[in-house]
Amino acid sequence: QVQLVESGGGLVQAGGSLRLSCAASGRTFSNYAMGWFRQAPGKGREFVAAATRSGITTTYADSVKGRFTISRDNARNTMYLQMNSLKPEDTGVYYCGASTTSISRTYTDYGHWGQGTQVTVSS
Repeated sequence: QVQLVESGGGLVQAGGSLRLSCAASGRTFSNYAMGWFRQAPGKGREFVAAATRSGITTTYADSVKGRFTISRDNARNTMYLQMNSLKPEDTGVYYCGASTTSISRTYTDYGHWGQGTQVTVSS
């Protein structure tokens, strides 16, 4: 079992930046592919970005490509999401997830989740 804790959310103006962190404990972090998802009020959980166990291969939702960067530091058991040029539509609760697949954009492939961190982008 791996435990995940997100941090770094907050309120930011449109065009600003935030860096989210996802700290893992328990089972070996490098055994899991990792992903970020978000959920806006009244909507389902939406894929944002994912990385393989090594972090070498990544994939992004079209809506964030070129603005967000996912990375991981296996020595620190931590994953990051650097978010630049934020837009009001990026508002939501951001969750990190751990998956035993090689890499996935599908939330049902993730068996472990953090509690989420709120990101609010004002216009």
